[in-house]
Amino acid sequence: MAGITLAERFTGCMLGGALGDALGYPVEFLKQEQIFAEYGKNGITAMQVDKRLGCALISDDTQMTLFTAEGIMWADALGAKKELSSYTTYVFYAYQRWLYTQERMLASREYAHVLDKDGEFPSMLLGKEMCSQRAPGSTCLSALKQAADHNYGKLTKAINNSKGCGGVMRVAPAGLYFCRDSERAFRMAAEFAAITHTHPTGYLAAGALGAMIAELVAGSDIEEAVDVAMYILKSYDGCMETYRALDHARVLDAGTVPPLEAVQRLGEGWIAEEALAIAVYCALCHSGNFTNALLLSVNHDGDSDSTGAICGNIMGAYLGESALPKKWLKKLELCDLITEVADKLYDYTAAVE
Repeated sequence: MAGITLAERFTGCMLGGALGDALGYPVEFLKQEQIFAEYGKNGITAMQVDKRLGCALISDDTQMTLFTAEGIMWADALGAKKELSSYTTYVFYAYQRWLYTQERMLASREYAHVLDKDGEFPSMLLGKEMCSQRAPGSTCLSALKQAADHNYGKLTKAINNSKGCGGVMRVAPAGLYFCRDSERAFRMAAEFAAITHTHPTGYLAAGALGAMIAELVAGSDIEEAVDVAMYILKSYDGCMETYRALDHARVLDAGTVPPLEAVQRLGEGWIAEEALAIAVYCALCHSGNFTNALLLSVNHDGDSDSTGAICGNIMGAYLGESALPKKWLKKLELCDLITEVADKLYDYTAAVE
Protein backbone atom coordinates (compact mmCIF):
# COMPACT_ATOMS: atom_id res chain seq x y z
CA MET A 1 0.00 0.00 0.00
CA ALA A 2 1.63 3.25 -1.17
CA GLY A 3 1.62 6.48 0.78
CA ILE A 4 1.92 4.90 4.24
CA THR A 5 4.94 6.00 6.23
CA LEU A 6 7.26 3.62 8.04
CA ALA A 7 6.21 5.09 11.38
CA GLU A 8 2.54 4.50 10.56
CA ARG A 9 3.24 0.88 9.74
CA PHE A 10 5.09 0.37 13.04
CA THR A 11 2.23 1.81 15.06
CA GLY A 12 -0.34 0.00 12.94
CA CYS A 13 1.41 -3.32 13.49
CA MET A 14 1.73 -2.96 17.26
CA LEU A 15 -1.76 -1.53 17.84
CA GLY A 16 -3.30 -3.86 15.28
CA GLY A 17 -1.92 -6.87 17.09
CA ALA A 18 -3.24 -5.58 20.39
CA LEU A 19 -6.70 -5.00 18.88
CA GLY A 20 -6.84 -8.54 17.50
CA ASP A 21 -5.69 -9.85 20.85
CA ALA A 22 -8.31 -7.89 22.79
CA LEU A 23 -11.07 -8.78 20.33
CA GLY A 24 -10.34 -12.50 20.57
CA TYR A 25 -9.48 -12.73 24.26
CA PRO A 26 -13.09 -13.05 25.58
CA VAL A 27 -13.80 -15.99 23.24
CA GLU A 28 -10.43 -17.74 23.39
CA PHE A 29 -11.73 -21.01 24.83
CA LEU A 30 -15.16 -21.07 23.17
CA LYS A 31 -16.31 -23.20 20.28
CA GLN A 32 -17.59 -21.36 17.22
CA GLU A 33 -21.19 -22.31 17.94
CA GLN A 34 -20.81 -21.01 21.50
CA ILE A 35 -19.48 -17.69 20.19
CA PHE A 36 -22.45 -17.29 17.85
CA ALA A 37 -24.89 -18.34 20.55
CA GLU A 38 -23.51 -15.74 22.97
CA TYR A 39 -22.78 -12.83 20.62
CA GLY A 40 -25.27 -13.28 17.79
CA LYS A 41 -25.34 -14.64 14.24
CA ASN A 42 -22.18 -12.74 13.24
CA GLY A 43 -20.22 -13.77 16.31
CA ILE A 44 -18.18 -11.32 18.30
CA THR A 45 -18.04 -8.04 16.37
CA ALA A 46 -17.01 -5.43 18.96
CA MET A 47 -14.55 -4.86 21.76
CA GLN A 48 -15.85 -6.24 25.05
CA VAL A 49 -15.19 -3.75 27.85
CA ASP A 50 -14.21 -5.10 31.26
CA LYS A 51 -16.61 -3.61 33.78
CA ARG A 52 -13.97 -3.21 36.49
CA LEU A 53 -11.22 -1.66 34.39
CA GLY A 54 -13.41 0.06 31.81
CA CYS A 55 -11.46 -1.11 28.76
CA ALA A 56 -11.03 -4.06 26.40
CA LEU A 57 -8.35 -6.24 27.96
CA ILE A 58 -5.18 -7.41 26.26
CA SER A 59 -3.77 -10.86 26.99
CA ASP A 60 -0.27 -12.21 27.52
CA ASP A 61 0.16 -12.06 23.72
CA THR A 62 0.38 -8.28 23.73
CA GLN A 63 2.27 -8.19 27.01
CA MET A 64 5.03 -10.39 25.59
CA THR A 65 5.06 -8.50 22.29
CA LEU A 66 5.77 -5.32 24.21
CA PHE A 67 8.59 -6.99 26.11
CA THR A 68 10.01 -8.31 22.82
CA ALA A 69 10.15 -4.73 21.56
CA GLU A 70 11.75 -3.57 24.80
CA GLY A 71 14.42 -6.27 24.60
CA ILE A 72 15.32 -5.27 21.05
CA MET A 73 15.63 -1.62 22.08
CA TRP A 74 17.69 -2.60 25.12
CA ALA A 75 20.15 -4.47 22.91
CA ASP A 76 20.27 -1.59 20.43
CA ALA A 77 20.93 0.94 23.19
CA LEU A 78 23.93 -1.11 24.34
CA GLY A 79 25.41 -1.34 20.86
CA ALA A 80 24.30 -4.82 19.77
CA LYS A 81 24.05 -3.99 16.07
CA LYS A 82 27.22 -5.85 15.15
CA GLU A 83 26.57 -8.88 17.36
CA LEU A 84 23.16 -10.33 16.59
CA SER A 85 23.28 -12.87 19.42
CA SER A 86 23.13 -9.93 21.81
CA TYR A 87 19.62 -9.17 20.65
CA THR A 88 18.47 -12.60 21.79
CA THR A 89 20.20 -12.16 25.14
CA TYR A 90 18.44 -8.89 25.86
CA VAL A 91 15.08 -10.12 24.61
CA PHE A 92 15.57 -12.97 27.08
CA TYR A 93 16.25 -10.42 29.82
CA ALA A 94 13.08 -8.59 28.82
CA TYR A 95 11.16 -11.86 29.09
CA GLN A 96 12.53 -12.23 32.60
CA ARG A 97 10.94 -8.86 33.28
CA TRP A 98 7.67 -10.21 31.93
CA LEU A 99 8.05 -13.29 34.12
CA TYR A 100 8.41 -11.00 37.11
CA THR A 101 5.17 -9.20 36.26
CA GLN A 102 3.38 -12.54 36.22
CA GLU A 103 5.01 -14.52 39.02
CA ARG A 104 6.92 -11.96 41.11
CA MET A 105 10.05 -14.00 40.55
CA LEU A 106 13.07 -14.34 38.27
CA ALA A 107 14.73 -17.56 37.18
CA SER A 108 17.84 -16.67 39.17
CA ARG A 109 19.37 -13.93 41.28
CA GLU A 110 21.83 -13.40 38.45
CA TYR A 111 19.05 -11.57 36.60
CA ALA A 112 18.31 -9.11 39.41
CA HIS A 113 19.76 -6.30 37.32
CA VAL A 114 16.79 -6.48 34.93
CA LEU A 115 14.62 -4.91 37.64
CA ASP A 116 17.03 -2.08 38.49
CA LYS A 117 15.15 1.18 38.00
CA ASP A 118 18.47 3.01 37.68
CA GLY A 119 20.15 0.34 35.58
CA GLU A 120 21.55 0.34 32.08
CA PHE A 121 18.10 0.25 30.43
CA PRO A 122 15.20 1.02 32.78
CA SER A 123 11.96 -0.66 31.82
CA MET A 124 8.94 1.15 30.45
CA LEU A 125 6.81 -1.88 31.23
CA LEU A 126 7.16 -2.77 34.90
CA GLY A 127 4.30 -0.59 36.12
CA LYS A 128 1.36 -2.17 37.92
CA GLU A 129 -0.78 -2.06 34.75
CA MET A 130 1.40 -4.80 33.23
CA CYS A 131 1.26 -7.06 36.27
CA SER A 132 -2.09 -8.64 35.49
CA GLN A 133 -2.16 -12.35 34.73
CA ARG A 134 -3.98 -12.82 31.44
CA ALA A 135 -3.81 -16.58 30.93
CA PRO A 136 -0.01 -16.66 30.45
CA GLY A 137 1.19 -19.64 28.46
CA SER A 138 2.48 -22.52 30.58
CA THR A 139 5.36 -23.22 28.19
CA CYS A 140 6.54 -19.61 28.33
CA LEU A 141 6.37 -19.55 32.12
CA SER A 142 8.09 -22.90 32.66
CA ALA A 143 10.86 -22.22 30.14
CA LEU A 144 11.65 -18.84 31.63
CA LYS A 145 11.52 -20.10 35.23
CA GLN A 146 14.07 -22.80 34.43
CA ALA A 147 16.51 -20.55 32.58
CA ALA A 148 19.18 -19.98 35.23
CA ASP A 149 22.74 -19.60 33.89
CA HIS A 150 21.30 -18.42 30.55
CA ASN A 151 19.90 -21.89 29.98
CA TYR A 152 17.25 -20.74 27.57
CA GLY A 153 16.32 -22.25 24.26
CA LYS A 154 18.20 -21.60 21.05
CA LEU A 155 17.93 -22.83 17.48
CA THR A 156 20.88 -25.11 18.28
CA LYS A 157 19.82 -26.01 21.83
CA ALA A 158 16.48 -27.64 22.52
CA ILE A 159 14.95 -27.22 25.97
CA ASN A 160 11.55 -28.73 25.09
CA ASN A 161 9.56 -30.06 22.15
CA SER A 162 6.90 -27.37 22.19
CA LYS A 163 5.43 -25.89 19.05
CA GLY A 164 2.66 -23.98 20.80
CA CYS A 165 1.75 -20.59 19.38
CA GLY A 166 3.33 -18.78 22.35
CA GLY A 167 6.47 -18.20 20.31
CA VAL A 168 4.92 -16.82 17.13
CA MET A 169 2.34 -14.51 18.71
CA ARG A 170 4.98 -12.20 20.25
CA VAL A 171 7.65 -11.67 17.57
CA ALA A 172 6.22 -8.97 15.29
CA PRO A 173 8.71 -6.39 16.67
CA ALA A 174 11.53 -8.42 15.10
CA GLY A 175 9.99 -7.87 11.68
CA LEU A 176 9.63 -4.17 12.41
CA TYR A 177 13.13 -3.55 13.69
CA PHE A 178 14.88 -5.69 11.06
CA CYS A 179 12.61 -4.46 8.27
CA ARG A 180 15.52 -3.73 5.95
CA ASP A 181 16.51 -7.41 5.77
CA SER A 182 13.77 -10.04 5.68
CA GLU A 183 16.18 -12.93 6.12
CA ARG A 184 17.57 -11.36 9.26
CA ALA A 185 14.04 -10.60 10.46
CA PHE A 186 13.21 -14.29 9.97
CA ARG A 187 16.30 -15.44 11.84
CA MET A 188 15.85 -13.10 14.80
CA ALA A 189 12.13 -13.81 15.15
CA ALA A 190 12.94 -17.52 15.18
CA GLU A 191 15.64 -17.02 17.82
CA PHE A 192 13.30 -14.99 20.01
CA ALA A 193 10.64 -17.70 19.80
CA ALA A 194 13.18 -20.46 20.51
CA ILE A 195 13.91 -18.90 23.91
CA THR A 196 10.81 -20.78 25.09
CA HIS A 197 9.70 -23.02 22.19
CA THR A 198 12.33 -25.26 20.60
CA HIS A 199 10.33 -27.54 18.32
CA PRO A 200 11.35 -26.37 14.82
CA THR A 201 7.75 -25.56 13.93
CA GLY A 202 7.43 -23.46 17.07
CA TYR A 203 10.26 -21.16 16.09
CA LEU A 204 10.11 -21.37 12.28
CA ALA A 205 6.49 -20.20 12.22
CA ALA A 206 7.71 -17.23 14.24
CA GLY A 207 10.49 -16.67 11.76
CA ALA A 208 7.99 -16.68 8.91
CA LEU A 209 5.92 -14.02 10.65
CA GLY A 210 9.02 -11.90 11.22
CA ALA A 211 9.86 -12.04 7.51
CA MET A 212 6.28 -11.20 6.52
CA ILE A 213 6.19 -8.15 8.77
CA ALA A 214 9.53 -6.96 7.38
CA GLU A 215 8.25 -7.34 3.82
CA LEU A 216 4.97 -5.56 4.57
CA VAL A 217 6.73 -2.66 6.26
CA ALA A 218 8.99 -2.38 3.21
CA GLY A 219 5.93 -2.02 0.96
CA SER A 220 5.12 -5.54 -0.26
CA ASP A 221 1.53 -6.72 -0.48
CA ILE A 222 0.39 -9.64 1.66
CA GLU A 223 0.74 -12.28 -1.07
CA GLU A 224 4.29 -11.13 -1.82
CA ALA A 225 5.16 -11.12 1.89
CA VAL A 226 3.91 -14.69 2.27
CA ASP A 227 5.87 -15.79 -0.80
CA VAL A 228 9.10 -14.32 0.57
CA ALA A 229 8.56 -15.88 3.98
CA MET A 230 7.94 -19.30 2.43
CA TYR A 231 11.04 -18.97 0.26
CA ILE A 232 13.21 -18.22 3.30
CA LEU A 233 11.46 -20.93 5.31
CA LYS A 234 12.54 -23.62 2.83
CA SER A 235 16.19 -23.05 3.72
CA TYR A 236 15.66 -24.28 7.31
CA ASP A 237 15.55 -27.88 8.46
CA GLY A 238 12.22 -28.91 9.92
CA CYS A 239 10.27 -26.40 7.86
CA MET A 240 7.63 -28.58 6.26
CA GLU A 241 4.84 -28.35 8.84
CA THR A 242 4.90 -24.56 8.66
CA TYR A 243 5.37 -24.55 4.88
CA ARG A 244 2.41 -26.86 4.31
CA ALA A 245 0.20 -24.84 6.66
CA LEU A 246 0.97 -21.60 4.82
CA ASP A 247 0.46 -23.26 1.47
CA HIS A 248 -2.90 -24.58 2.68
CA ALA A 249 -3.89 -21.02 3.63
CA ARG A 250 -2.99 -19.80 0.13
CA VAL A 251 -4.91 -22.62 -1.56
CA LEU A 252 -8.00 -21.94 0.54
CA ASP A 253 -7.82 -18.24 -0.28
CA ALA A 254 -7.77 -19.05 -3.99
CA GLY A 255 -10.65 -21.53 -3.75
CA THR A 256 -14.38 -21.50 -3.14
CA VAL A 257 -14.58 -22.75 0.46
CA PRO A 258 -16.66 -20.36 2.63
CA PRO A 259 -14.33 -18.33 4.88
CA LEU A 260 -15.60 -19.64 8.23
CA GLU A 261 -15.22 -23.21 7.00
CA ALA A 262 -11.79 -22.45 5.59
CA VAL A 263 -10.60 -21.21 8.98
CA GLN A 264 -11.91 -24.38 10.60
CA ARG A 265 -9.96 -26.48 8.08
CA LEU A 266 -6.74 -24.73 9.08
CA GLY A 267 -7.08 -25.82 12.71
CA GLU A 268 -7.72 -24.12 16.03
CA GLY A 269 -4.55 -22.08 16.40
CA TRP A 270 -3.17 -23.61 19.58
CA ILE A 271 -0.03 -24.67 17.73
CA ALA A 272 2.29 -22.35 15.88
CA GLU A 273 1.73 -23.29 12.26
CA GLU A 274 -2.05 -23.32 12.67
CA ALA A 275 -2.14 -19.92 14.35
CA LEU A 276 0.03 -18.42 11.62
CA ALA A 277 -1.93 -20.06 8.80
CA ILE A 278 -5.28 -18.86 10.16
CA ALA A 279 -3.99 -15.32 10.53
CA VAL A 280 -2.48 -15.34 7.04
CA TYR A 281 -5.64 -16.75 5.47
CA CYS A 282 -7.80 -14.07 7.10
CA ALA A 283 -5.40 -11.35 5.99
CA LEU A 284 -5.39 -12.66 2.40
CA CYS A 285 -9.16 -13.04 2.40
CA HIS A 286 -9.75 -9.41 3.52
CA SER A 287 -6.49 -7.71 2.56
CA GLY A 288 -8.08 -4.29 2.17
CA ASN A 289 -10.24 -4.30 5.28
CA PHE A 290 -8.67 -4.45 8.73
CA THR A 291 -11.96 -4.96 10.58
CA ASN A 292 -13.23 -7.81 8.42
CA ALA A 293 -9.90 -9.63 8.59
CA LEU A 294 -9.86 -9.46 12.38
CA LEU A 295 -13.46 -10.53 12.77
CA LEU A 296 -12.81 -13.62 10.67
CA SER A 297 -9.61 -14.36 12.60
CA VAL A 298 -11.30 -14.61 16.01
CA ASN A 299 -14.71 -16.20 15.34
CA HIS A 300 -13.60 -19.83 15.39
CA ASP A 301 -12.86 -22.74 17.70
CA GLY A 302 -9.62 -22.35 19.58
CA ASP A 303 -6.99 -19.74 20.33
CA SER A 304 -8.85 -16.67 19.12
CA ASP A 305 -6.70 -14.06 20.85
CA SER A 306 -3.46 -15.38 19.32
CA THR A 307 -4.87 -15.74 15.80
CA GLY A 308 -6.40 -12.27 16.19
CA ALA A 309 -3.12 -10.81 17.43
CA ILE A 310 -1.08 -12.26 14.56
CA CYS A 311 -3.65 -11.20 11.98
CA GLY A 312 -3.74 -7.72 13.52
CA ASN A 313 0.06 -7.47 13.30
CA ILE A 314 -0.05 -8.40 9.61
CA MET A 315 -2.94 -6.12 8.70
CA GLY A 316 -1.63 -3.18 10.73
CA ALA A 317 1.81 -3.43 9.13
CA TYR A 318 0.18 -3.56 5.69
CA LEU A 319 -2.55 -0.92 6.00
CA GLY A 320 -0.99 1.37 8.60
CA GLU A 321 -2.39 3.00 11.69
CA SER A 322 -5.10 4.97 9.88
CA ALA A 323 -6.90 1.74 8.92
CA LEU A 324 -7.47 0.76 12.55
CA PRO A 325 -11.02 1.40 13.85
CA LYS A 326 -10.92 4.43 16.12
CA LYS A 327 -13.89 3.19 18.15
CA TRP A 328 -11.90 0.07 18.97
CA LEU A 329 -8.75 1.99 19.84
CA LYS A 330 -10.66 4.16 22.30
CA LYS A 331 -11.55 1.04 24.27
CA LEU A 332 -8.17 -0.71 24.07
CA GLU A 333 -6.29 -1.30 27.29
CA LEU A 334 -2.87 0.42 27.40
CA CYS A 335 -3.38 2.00 23.99
CA ASP A 336 -1.13 4.95 24.85
CA LEU A 337 1.63 2.70 26.19
CA ILE A 338 1.53 0.46 23.12
CA THR A 339 1.73 3.53 20.90
CA GLU A 340 4.68 4.85 22.89
CA VAL A 341 6.56 1.56 22.55
CA ALA A 342 5.85 1.44 18.80
CA ASP A 343 7.09 5.02 18.39
CA LYS A 344 10.28 4.33 20.33
CA LEU A 345 10.97 1.13 18.40
CA TYR A 346 10.59 3.15 15.19
CA ASP A 347 13.03 5.75 16.50
CA TYR A 348 15.62 3.05 17.21
CA THR A 349 15.06 1.45 13.79
CA ALA A 350 15.28 4.75 11.96
CA ALA A 351 18.70 5.32 13.51
CA VAL A 352 20.06 1.97 12.25
CA GLU A 353 22.18 2.42 9.17
